[in-house]
Amino acid sequence: MYEGWYRGYTLRNKSKKGIFPETYIHLKEAIVKDRGQHETVIPSELPLGQELTSTLREWAVIWHKLYVTNKTTQFRHVQQMTYSLIEWRSQILSGTLPKDELAELKKKVTAKIDYGNRILGLDLVVRDDNGNILDPDETSTISLFKSHETASKRIDERIQEEKSLQQNLDLRGQPIFNTTHTYSLYVNFKNFVCNIGEDAELLMSLYDPDLSKFISENYLVRWGSNGMPKEIEKLNNLQAVFTDLSSSDLIRPKISLVCQIVRVGHMELKDGKKHTCGLRRPFGVAVMDITDIIHGKVDDEEKQHFIPFQQIAMETYIRQRQLIMSPLITSHVIGENEPLTSVFNKVIAAKEVNHKGQGLWVSLKLLPGDLAQVQKDFSHLVDRSTAVARKMGFPEIILPGDVRNDIYVTLIQGEFDKGKKKTPKNVEVTMSVHDEDGNLQEKAIHPGAGYEGVSEYKSVVYYQVKQPCWYETVKVSIAIEEVSRCHLRFTFRHRSSQESRDKSERAFGMGFVKLMNADGTTLQDGKHDLIVYKGDNKKMEDAKCYLTLPCTKTEMEEKDTPSGKNLHHLTNFTPTKDSTKDSFQIATLICSTKLTQNVDLLGLLNWRSNSQNIAHNLRKLMEVEGGEIVKFLQDTLDALFNIMMEMSENETYDFLVFDALVFIISLIGDIKFQHFNPVLETYIYKHFSATLAYVKLTKVLNCYVGNADDSSKTELLFAALKALKYLFRFIVQSRILYLRFYGKSEAGDEFNDAIRKLFLSFNVLMDRPLEEAVKIKGAALKYLPSIINDVKLVFDPVELSVLFSKFIQSIPDNQLVRQKLNCMTKIVESDLFKQAECRDALLPLLIDQLSGQLDDNSNKPDHEACSQLLSNVLEVLDRKDVGPTAVHIQLIMERLLRRINRTVIGMSRQSPHIGIFVACMTAILRQMDDFHYSHYINTFKTRQDIIDFLMETFIMFKDLIGKNVYAADWMVMNMMQSRVFLRAVNQFTSVLNRFFLDQTSFELQLWNNYFHLAVAFLTHESLQLETFSQAKRNKIIKKYGDMRKEIGFKIRDMWYNLGPHKIKFIPAMVGPILEVTLVPEPELRKATIPIFFDMMQCEFNFSGNGNFHMFENELITKLDQEVEGGRGDEQYKILLEKLLLEHCRKHKYLSASGEVFALLVSSLLENLLDYRTIMHDESKENRMSCTVNVLNFYKEKKREDIYIRYLYKLRDLHTDCENYTEAAYTLLLHAELLQWSEEPCVAHLLQRDSYCVYSQQELKEKLYQEIISFFDRGKMWEKAIQLSKELADMYENKVFDYEGLGNLLKKRATFYENIMKAMRPQPEYFAVGYYGQGFPSFLRNKIFIYRGKEYERREDFNLKLLTQFPSAEKMTSTAPPGEEIKSSPKQYLQCFIVKPVMNLPPNYKDKPVPEQILNYYRANEVQQFTHSRPVRKGEKDPDNEFANMWIERTTYTTAYSFPGILKWFEVKQVTTEEISPLENAIETMELTNEKISNIVQQHVWDRSLPVHPLSMLLNGIVDPAVMGGYTNYEKAFFTEKYLQEHPDDQDKIELLKQLIALQMPLLAEGIRIHGEKLTEQLKPLHDRLTACFKELKKKVEKQYGVITLPPSLTERKQSRSGSVVLPYIMSSTLRRLSVTSVASSVVSSSSTSSDSTSSRPGSDGPTLEPLLERRISTASRAEELPMKDDGDNRISKLKRKEWSISKSQVIVEKEPEMELTSKMGMSGKAQRPKSLQLGDNRLTLLQGSSLQQSTPRSPPPITPKTPRTQSFPSLQADGLASAGLQSAPPPPPPKSKPYENSNPRNSVEVAPPLPSRREAKPPPPPPKTRKSSVVSSEQGL
Repeated sequence: MYEGWYRGYTLRNKSKKGIFPETYIHLKEAIVKDRGQHETVIPSELPLGQELTSTLREWAVIWHKLYVTNKTTQFRHVQQMTYSLIEWRSQILSGTLPKDELAELKKKVTAKIDYGNRILGLDLVVRDDNGNILDPDETSTISLFKSHETASKRIDERIQEEKSLQQNLDLRGQPIFNTTHTYSLYVNFKNFVCNIGEDAELLMSLYDPDLSKFISENYLVRWGSNGMPKEIEKLNNLQAVFTDLSSSDLIRPKISLVCQIVRVGHMELKDGKKHTCGLRRPFGVAVMDITDIIHGKVDDEEKQHFIPFQQIAMETYIRQRQLIMSPLITSHVIGENEPLTSVFNKVIAAKEVNHKGQGLWVSLKLLPGDLAQVQKDFSHLVDRSTAVARKMGFPEIILPGDVRNDIYVTLIQGEFDKGKKKTPKNVEVTMSVHDEDGNLQEKAIHPGAGYEGVSEYKSVVYYQVKQPCWYETVKVSIAIEEVSRCHLRFTFRHRSSQESRDKSERAFGMGFVKLMNADGTTLQDGKHDLIVYKGDNKKMEDAKCYLTLPCTKTEMEEKDTPSGKNLHHLTNFTPTKDSTKDSFQIATLICSTKLTQNVDLLGLLNWRSNSQNIAHNLRKLMEVEGGEIVKFLQDTLDALFNIMMEMSENETYDFLVFDALVFIISLIGDIKFQHFNPVLETYIYKHFSATLAYVKLTKVLNCYVGNADDSSKTELLFAALKALKYLFRFIVQSRILYLRFYGKSEAGDEFNDAIRKLFLSFNVLMDRPLEEAVKIKGAALKYLPSIINDVKLVFDPVELSVLFSKFIQSIPDNQLVRQKLNCMTKIVESDLFKQAECRDALLPLLIDQLSGQLDDNSNKPDHEACSQLLSNVLEVLDRKDVGPTAVHIQLIMERLLRRINRTVIGMSRQSPHIGIFVACMTAILRQMDDFHYSHYINTFKTRQDIIDFLMETFIMFKDLIGKNVYAADWMVMNMMQSRVFLRAVNQFTSVLNRFFLDQTSFELQLWNNYFHLAVAFLTHESLQLETFSQAKRNKIIKKYGDMRKEIGFKIRDMWYNLGPHKIKFIPAMVGPILEVTLVPEPELRKATIPIFFDMMQCEFNFSGNGNFHMFENELITKLDQEVEGGRGDEQYKILLEKLLLEHCRKHKYLSASGEVFALLVSSLLENLLDYRTIMHDESKENRMSCTVNVLNFYKEKKREDIYIRYLYKLRDLHTDCENYTEAAYTLLLHAELLQWSEEPCVAHLLQRDSYCVYSQQELKEKLYQEIISFFDRGKMWEKAIQLSKELADMYENKVFDYEGLGNLLKKRATFYENIMKAMRPQPEYFAVGYYGQGFPSFLRNKIFIYRGKEYERREDFNLKLLTQFPSAEKMTSTAPPGEEIKSSPKQYLQCFIVKPVMNLPPNYKDKPVPEQILNYYRANEVQQFTHSRPVRKGEKDPDNEFANMWIERTTYTTAYSFPGILKWFEVKQVTTEEISPLENAIETMELTNEKISNIVQQHVWDRSLPVHPLSMLLNGIVDPAVMGGYTNYEKAFFTEKYLQEHPDDQDKIELLKQLIALQMPLLAEGIRIHGEKLTEQLKPLHDRLTACFKELKKKVEKQYGVITLPPSLTERKQSRSGSVVLPYIMSSTLRRLSVTSVASSVVSSSSTSSDSTSSRPGSDGPTLEPLLERRISTASRAEELPMKDDGDNRISKLKRKEWSISKSQVIVEKEPEMELTSKMGMSGKAQRPKSLQLGDNRLTLLQGSSLQQSTPRSPPPITPKTPRTQSFPSLQADGLASAGLQSAPPPPPPKSKPYENSNPRNSVEVAPPLPSRREAKPPPPPPKTRKSSVVSSEQGL
């Protein structure tokens, strides 16, 4: 036992177990269930903690994927969410959070998880109200559906919110603002910059400029003269919140924040010490428009806003009447009496304020919620120290506990006589609050929030203004009980600026106002003109003296008696005639929850003292403002019931009280007072005490309902119905109290009768014609169910149920349908429906109504209301606490199940109600027990009914499975539905077996539907566990198991049950069963694959043909579709083959054919799986290969339909890659399946994108047109012509479409022209060997020949290959690899260039065919390719390397000829031969002669050709240092020793001599032409050439004889258009066409065609290259190109060092460069260039051709009549190969050796003139680079 270690596994890989150090392990509390293999560990932490853990693990995987796929934005998003969850998880697990915080956090966490799951495409998590995950087993189907719906909506809203935040939209619809009715504005006062020099008061408030009124109290800041707050502790802590703003305030068009600045100090700033100080003087104003902030458009609490300050102008200083009017407006503009509002609005309207940098700095934020809410939600902003400025008025919603008693007093204005003074007074108003005894109420006045109250408030002083306007508002706050005793006193005093004089000034007048009127109502809101009393100061202060006097002018006018009579004893204190000139106006506003200004309400509350006015007050109550009533709710209700009980003898009062009660109940229904609902309920259950009220209330209600036809009562009745719920609460509570006091009494019946009577009245009402009282009927249906739960307490529930049933039945059909259904829904929601016996009474009625609605004949059923009712019924029936439900389920099942099914079938999948109906159907099926199912089937009367029902059900299930009703992320709902369907289907299978299986009663369609449904179920995406993450898979298996197995085994059993009926399901069921077997669940596969064998056996036995072709064909078709669709895998292939073989081998008759079939299917699967894998491969080549493999398979199997489908896939791949030639060949395969006949096309032949044709001929014609167009684009004009001829014949002789024929022939003409003139580069061919076991099976250890693209060089091709196989190793040798490499697990690539062997059509042989035509056959319609390597035999001869240099030539034969349906084909045959040095020499000579012949012929044809290439060529051959290169041959082969050793070579030696002799006349002709074209510069060279040639000719003629050329070569012929040059080719040569390697091609073309090709624009660079039949290439180049392309010059070194190449050869190799340089301006002296490395100056042929082709139709300016390609003048029967490819060392002889041909070379012995079939040429040395390419490039310069 080791300490400190634990054994276990990581969660990422559970199968890998190991040990972990203790320090890495954290132990958690957990419970382990089912210990052992399948144990479940349940951590004992909070479920939310577990959910967080699993969510984070799931997200981590996705997060990683996002990183890998580089989706940065989403990656960051997930990162943020993950970090939040990790942080919250640690908080939750810490266990330190208080309960409310934990609940809050839980909400945040679940919201974040759900949101994250949605955006990551994970499943929706459904939760209960507490955020815990719902257990579907414990939840009813309907609740589950509704939970999914709400969760989904919630997340959608959240996503919208996120989007709108990102787009920064002004969405006032943020949920936070939707649900709120009260708001607060948070203001943080940062700084005040203003040079005052004295203390100041800043009063901030909200103002509505449109209405010119203040909205809120002031927030007061006292600012010191030092530029700091007076209370230094408030520095940086000046914040206020303006509360109680309602949504109506938020939609004000404009709202401003106003700050009034009042200076506290001297009368004037310049006043000195002796002047009065402490005066409040107006100073300035600052205004900011905060509409955007209030509207929520700007929301940034960090942003500091600057509010500019505007000081009152100095010259208007004295004239200023009021503070806020000040800025910008000079005194003469402001009329003396202009009202404040206009002044203030002018300030606001001013666009610019010249603030000079002075002003306030504040930050603002709108907060949703009232004060308590804001303190909770925004505790970082609003705390206890924050000042609260309330709105002057009530908020939108008044809360019951909100006690408020604020009296707002505004000093408006006054007018004061100047008296004895010369100037108007400087009036200061002092306000204070006193009781009736004159005692001052301390600190009752609040000038602004943020400071405590003051006992006396002093107004601002205006200097010498007769009519000062103050508009200063303060709040008076005193206890409620004090209000009736208190009054406000205002004293007026003149303030002098001189301190000494000021002290002596006394108050010159006073005014007062009482807060409560004599009748007990509070002072009315509004303006009051107060009387200004003057007189004795002491009396002014004596409350007893003045309180008896009238306080306002209105009051004074009301008192008729002349003022003097009453006031005689107050002679010193009178409003004299003088004094009445003085006036003073204030305004008051009372915000009180306890004071009323309403007389009628007060009269009602005091009804006993005023009994004669009861009726009047009751009627007036309806007019009282709601806010007043709710303040006195309890008192009002008490008064009403007391009146009812105590005045019971008078019935009038009953009706009036009833109406008043209804009014109050309706009032509380209003949103503004909805919070008073609990107050009302508390009253009913706690304070209400009228035991007999129920008698009166039911009587009045009955009376109203009974007289519903009385139109005068309609409105009252409607109001009563709306208030029915609370009315009945009063009735029931009254009855309960009665029973509690008096016990059961005879009055019981009276009550019950009253209820019965009421229902009867309702029934009568409902039965009346609809037009009348439709509003009342609707209200009755809407509000009547609300009484159930209360009435049930004092009335028999069952009888109540019956009463309601009758009530519903009393409504005529088709009237108020929706209201009726909604009414029933409410009945179901009530407690009544939860009792089984009540359900017995109600359910039949509900089902009747629903059944009528969902009936097929019902027009426009109300689906929404039906689904609501039905779902509620089912939800109640699913509960455990509602008694027995089986009977009720049975009832619903019998009456409604089919109706619901049909509704679902008929309903569009887009309908908003489909989800709930499917949920209802699922719920019924889920709630049905087994006995319900069997009982249900027994309810059908006939067999046909059962069939119909099952058909309906199967079709509906299949449809619902196929087209998901619920979103894919509703995993729980979908799984629940699947589980219920599975159970139902299994129940119905027993019915199938029982009723529809035997011979007589078998129902094919029904069984068919069953199988298709079962398969659709099994293959449904939501059950394919392999596609899910491990976490989701575990979750599903744990909860639901793998449902596929269950139904799969059921399918198998049902299939075997079919017995003799099976044959009816073949081949139709092959596809579905195949789908089942393809599900990647091993047990299911093993169980269901044998069904295939059963089908084979069945068809074999029953079809009468003794085979299983139907099955076989169907299986192949379906396999193809399924595998292509992504199903199937390697394991399936193995298992299918294994099981089929096992079963077949045991069978007597099927063993042979079955085995063949099993292997066939296995090979098909292999091809299809390869195809599918490769289809996702980036390499289009691999995709093409696989497509062709599959094609060939189907071709063999004669499955034209699938074959054609794959043809088009291949065609599309080719067109994507612009392989138009291959695309054409592919389409040709389709065309070949068709006849030129009018037979209609079989459907599968038509698998064609856009052709709508009917006959084979039409389709073939369309295909031909498309193919011709492809051939044209691929420059394969020869093939296009061939097809167009076939098509033309059809047009001309069969369908007589002359117009079509004309167009076709025009096209054909352009094709012919293109062949002769257009540029057509020849492709290279590459051999590629794929060696090693690392390659896929279709490549492994095989060689392929690839046709390169135009201008594609080997380096590029190599690069492409290595990109495709990055791990492959490139082989450097071209030799075939050994077994070791082939069996290695690695990948080895071998790549080298091969030369095509020309296969010329017989009709071209021995004829003068233009080079352009031949060029086509050099690289097309070829199937054999050669590659040559030099091999040394024997000892090395230092003087002559030729003697023992052999050539090993390998010929590759491909499976198909090129071009074809692919760019590459596999090599099917490889042969190797060796070519002796002598044969090599012969090939080389033939090539050189061809080259001279070509260039001479070109110059004969076109005199304008430049002479340089000819000079170079001739010089290279006749130079004495080279001596024609024959010396080496003479040394090597023309010796006695050689003849003795090789006596059989006599003929070949003769042939070589003939070729040497033939070179002389050719050279002579060349020198003649050179002489004709001589220039001054070239004269020395020509002289030297002539001298050298004489010597050479003499020597050769002496040794080898004389040969004369036929005149055809030298005569000038009538030129054909385009300067046609004909190749001089003999048939024997044609048979030898071959190429050693790319090097040879490059070299040969460059040298051979030096003049001819180069200069001809119409020629293709490589034209001559593949001309020689098997001879053309030479050993020297055998490997050069592969090596050269790899940057490896070893071979060229070899050539230089080890082979003694004749000088002439070296020179010819150098010629191209020489030509180049001479073109560049070197003088053409007869000097040989410095020795060149072999192949150094090689220009690839393709480049050359590209240059020539740049002017495809018109030759370049230098050479107007350029001939087309290097060639000899006439095609002779047995001549030398056209020098298309001249190669470095002499090319080895081909397999079919030339001298063994039917036209043996020996004929050369005949003396000249040679037979016209052949021209012998002396052997020029083999060149190193393609001259054609070089020269062409020069001439294009």
